[in-house]
Amino acid sequence: MSAQEFAVCVDGWFDGERHRPEPTSFVVRAGKIADVSAGDHGAELAAQGQAVLRGGFLMPGLVDAHVHLFLDGQPTDGPTRSAHLKKPLEELIDAARQSARQALACGITLVRDAGDRHGINHRIRDEAAQDRNLAAVRSGGLGVKRPKRYGAFMAMDVADAEGIRSSVAQLAVDNDEIKLILTGIIDFDAGAVTDEPQFDLDSARLVVDTARAHGRRTFAHCSGAKGLAIAARAGVGSVEHGFFMTSEILSIMRDNQVAWTPTFSPVHFQWAQSEAVGWSANTVGNLRRILDAHAEHLRRADEMGVTLLMGTDAGSMGVEHGHAMHEEIDRYREAGLALDKTLAAATSAARRHFGRASPLLARGAPFEAVLLDASPFARIDALKTPRRVWRAEVAQ
Repeated sequence: MSAQEFAVCVDGWFDGERHRPEPTSFVVRAGKIADVSAGDHGAELAAQGQAVLRGGFLMPGLVDAHVHLFLDGQPTDGPTRSAHLKKPLEELIDAARQSARQALACGITLVRDAGDRHGINHRIRDEAAQDRNLAAVRSGGLGVKRPKRYGAFMAMDVADAEGIRSSVAQLAVDNDEIKLILTGIIDFDAGAVTDEPQFDLDSARLVVDTARAHGRRTFAHCSGAKGLAIAARAGVGSVEHGFFMTSEILSIMRDNQVAWTPTFSPVHFQWAQSEAVGWSANTVGNLRRILDAHAEHLRRADEMGVTLLMGTDAGSMGVEHGHAMHEEIDRYREAGLALDKTLAAATSAARRHFGRASPLLARGAPFEAVLLDASPFARIDALKTPRRVWRAEVAQ
């Protein structure tokens, strides 16, 4: 049913922005939505010789805007995770391939890989262009960082302005976006980001401006108020993680059109499964406070009009590819976001941010969709068991 003309008749649907709880019929021709009409026209379409598929609900394919395909999120013990990083390249490539396959099975039709130093994300991106059993991949390739600072597994060192210019120009040839490693990771024992930002404002702006000159957007690994202020003022395309956000920084992000991918999942795992990591009671308390503040600022971001993307950081400890997307949806809902806004962050917002010409399910758009047995607006668990998933057959 992939290349021929067919119809899908559903009881309700979500176009990427709006919930439409009425029977609707879609006609798909040559990989595009040829017609959308109110009502169930399955019988007459079948009488015309079209194949008709029925379901409870149709929505755009999910987009996980932050993953690391070559990492396996399932193991939670340190030795196993360390051993994974030392596997031969072909085994890491196979792991990434399996991650993209698992993501698609969970209803995720597009992922943005947020960096690896082996070029695996580029390779899987190219494979996925031919193999529709894999989620499509937007590849961040290799990012940029300062020497002897955090991020060696996903970024190259740049020491000065000339290094930034030459490295970004080189990376822009193959990268879909340029990743800036602006800060390190959270010190959970301290409940804070304790190191200084890797780039000052002028250097961060140079990364952004150089990337833009080569036709590429940027995204920044960043947490902590100092780094976040730099990212917002530098005008990166999106802030990834963004823990310890403030309302003032959100205002700058909104004004500079900087999107936010909050990635609750890794920190939530550390809190929810603290015994697996061996955290003290004090650290568990820090984790809970970090998560609560993150949820509060997600609500504020939504109210202020900051563009929200949904990403899981899949591949991090305890964050499984595909399955984590449903957990991230739960975090947005727990934070108080309405389901339509949550699903927009998980579908159309990322497509629009990535420059897709047709981010919504609409007449003329590529057909990239998930068919469910029931509406998630009535039963949220319906998202976890998609009946059918379609990757786009035509370029977007």
